[in-house]
Amino acid sequence: MSTRARLAALFAAIGALVVVAAVLTAVLRPLPATGGAAAGSAGSAGSAFEVAAGLDDCGRGWGGSASRVDGGDQSFTVTNTTVGGIEVYLESVGSTRVYLDLESLGAGAHAASRVSLGAGRYRFVCLPADADPVRGPTVTVGKAPRGAQLTPGVLPVTRNDLIPVAKTYTAWVAARLPVLQREVAAVAGDAEEGDLAAAKRDWLTAHTTYETLGGAYSAFGDVGDLLDGLPRHGLTGFHLVESLLWRGGTAQAVAASAHDLSGLVERLVTTFGSEQLDPGQVGLRAHEIVEDAIQNTLTGADDAGSGTSLATVDANLAGAAAALAPLHEVLASRYDRLAETQRALSDAEALIESHRTAEGSWTALSELDRPARERVDAALDRAAELLAPVAALCDPRRDS
Repeated sequence: MSTRARLAALFAAIGALVVVAAVLTAVLRPLPATGGAAAGSAGSAGSAFEVAAGLDDCGRGWGGSASRVDGGDQSFTVTNTTVGGIEVYLESVGSTRVYLDLESLGAGAHAASRVSLGAGRYRFVCLPADADPVRGPTVTVGKAPRGAQLTPGVLPVTRNDLIPVAKTYTAWVAARLPVLQREVAAVAGDAEEGDLAAAKRDWLTAHTTYETLGGAYSAFGDVGDLLDGLPRHGLTGFHLVESLLWRGGTAQAVAASAHDLSGLVERLVTTFGSEQLDPGQVGLRAHEIVEDAIQNTLTGADDAGSGTSLATVDANLAGAAAALAPLHEVLASRYDRLAETQRALSDAEALIESHRTAEGSWTALSELDRPARERVDAALDRAAELLAPVAALCDPRRDS
């Protein structure tokens, strides 16, 4: 399933997003099947159109011979008339803002969608997989009815826009890896000296450093799974050392497992040195970091005995902020809730850190009373909700 298809399902469940979600709902959510849209007459508000998407007929069927329609609701049943896959945009002529984006429409397939357009000039653009874009005829849209909820256009992000972002974030991760190496080595050294209390403290320091790197996990490959895979999939890496430290393992066993962990980190440093993050992944990962914290950490699924889930969540929030930071220039003109999103991350982090004692220990999830747990859940849900449009807006589109 494609990124935008997965995000469409996500947005169907998020009702609180108003501005950007309005774009994505219109762009991505299919209408219920109606047995086919009736051809609408130009000049009727709320018209429905059957639109072709092909090499020779892109956009045919919208506007008819007049090439003019009234503003407001426009319902489209778009049919791919080619023999291969195609992507279809509805864009504003001149600004190239996108109001509809249908991805991976198969040969002969139909897709039903709806947008609400204000006055302006628009056209369909058909992008076959292995051919240049084809631009349909320009349709002039009149003034929308009073009170109409217009679909805001999205200024497309291309891979070229995101390449500097990926380079900046890759450099940040690379600079953190030597720190991680030293911190993991300290755990092994503590265990060799028989100081398991120090090993616990240093394990937590190393583990939270690793947990801030979530935007790069897609580039870590198999070594990432070995370093920090869910305990239910088998104890390896950080969670094996964690289990031994908090469940009565001997100093010798802890030292041996910590040395193995150091070896995994060495492998990570070696492999990541030749990696370049996919430019299309940074925005997506910022959202997924928080989503994974909700699904795996707040449920206790990634706890192997330390009871430090809130420390992990704290690191995840810092990691999401680090992944979001290099996207600022890209998002500033595209997402009017960017500042709110940044505040939601910092507010959630402050709330999580309120459950940390002056000595540095963390309250276990099981020790939170119901109101405290609800506040934690709500803070992360809000951050994830606001980050979801970032993932969609930063999903790179082809130049049209």
